[in-house]
Amino acid sequence: MKGKFITIEGSEGVGKTTNINFIVNFLTNHNKEVIETREPGGTAAAEDIRKILLNPESELIPDIAELLLFFAARSLHLENVIVPALRAGKFIICDRFTDATIAYQGFGRGFDIDRINNIAQWVHADIQPDLTILLDAPAEIGMQRAIKRGEIDRMESEEISFYERVREGYICLAKQYSDRFVVVDANQPLDLVQKEIIMHLKNLLQKN
Repeated sequence: MKGKFITIEGSEGVGKTTNINFIVNFLTNHNKEVIETREPGGTAAAEDIRKILLNPESELIPDIAELLLFFAARSLHLENVIVPALRAGKFIICDRFTDATIAYQGFGRGFDIDRINNIAQWVHADIQPDLTILLDAPAEIGMQRAIKRGEIDRMESEEISFYERVREGYICLAKQYSDRFVVVDANQPLDLVQKEIIMHLKNLLQKN
């Protein structure tokens, strides 16, 4: 793989969209060919799965079905977008990846994390992010921002305790995979958030 795989993680309301746009512009200005994508989604079929997962009016989705749908979308995404782009030397900027599944379905829903890791090993054993930027903020603050943003989806409709567990999961993952994770305080002013992001991107570019 010649390209670089950058994932942006974090719970609701932490500013992922704003900062993904910033990252794309920064890398483009540094003459990198960039593909911006998201999970679940990234292909036509994966976007259809996204609609099922996020629609608040969807029929009851059991936890195991939710988990498998996320990985089905991920498999499509990897095969059709991520792997070809990395082989072509492009930079992939992805809004969430498997870390989100562990944080949301594992820590949030209480699903067995070893089972999630086994599925992840099956789906993408040889594909891991080169850099994961975790935008971290207290769950209550993030949800207040998400609500102000407008209509909330199915995954944004849980009790606050759910998002507290998700945040805990992300912090645990950041400690476990400190070789690729960086944690950025998303509760500070945006210019300071982006100053930190630039530092981490420059470190990655120096390795390229």
